[in-house]
Amino acid sequence: MKNFLKMSMITLCVSLSGLLCQTYGGNTLQTNVRTKVDLLKSLIYDNTKATVTLDSSALKQLIHISSDSSSSSQRVSFSANLESKSLTLGVGQTVKYDTVLTNDGKGYDDRTGVFTCPVAGTYMFVVDSLSYPGLYLYLQVNKKTAARLHVSFDYKDKPSVQISRTVIVTLKFGDHVKVENQGKNGYIHHGLYSGFSGFLLY
Repeated sequence: MKNFLKMSMITLCVSLSGLLCQTYGGNTLQTNVRTKVDLLKSLIYDNTKATVTLDSSALKQLIHISSDSSSSSQRVSFSANLESKSLTLGVGQTVKYDTVLTNDGKGYDDRTGVFTCPVAGTYMFVVDSLSYPGLYLYLQVNKKTAARLHVSFDYKDKPSVQISRTVIVTLKFGDHVKVENQGKNGYIHHGLYSGFSGFLLY
C-alpha cells in the first residue's frame, strides 16, 4: 500500500511538473501556475512516517486545471482538394474545394470554401492548382490579398500548368481566409490536382 501511494505521488508530481513547464504567455497562465503550486502544497508527503495524506478537494481541482491546460493547446489544420469536377470561375468567385481530407478545429467550410480561424496564432497556408494559362488566384485574408498565383500566357502552347504558393500569416480569432479567382474564365482542374491547406504553427 505504501509503495502504491508513493508511486501515485510521483506520477502526480511528474504530471504537474509537465504542466508548470508549458510556455504559453499571459496572466491566465501565471495565475494557473500559482494555483497549481498552492494545490501541490496541500498534497502532504510525510517521509518519516512513510505515509501519504491527500487532500481530495485539492486533487480534484488540480486534475481539473490539468484538463483545462491540455485543451488550451488546440490543434488546427485542414486540407481540401478539388476532386469531383473542374471549375470555371468568374472574377471574384471563391474556389470551393469539395473534398476535405482533414479539418482539425473545424475551421474550413467546404460549402463556402472559407477557412474561419478558430484559434488566434501564426498559420501556414498552401494553395496549388493545375490550370490553363491566364489563371489568376488570390489568397485573401479577410479583404486583404496575402498571396497571388498566376499561369502566364507564355505557356499558351501547354494544355495545363501546375502552380503552387505558400505563405505564413498571423490571424486573429474569426479571421477569414479563402482562395479567390481574379481572372476571366479561371479554369481549375479537378482529380486531386488542385487544393488548399493550412495549419496552426504556434
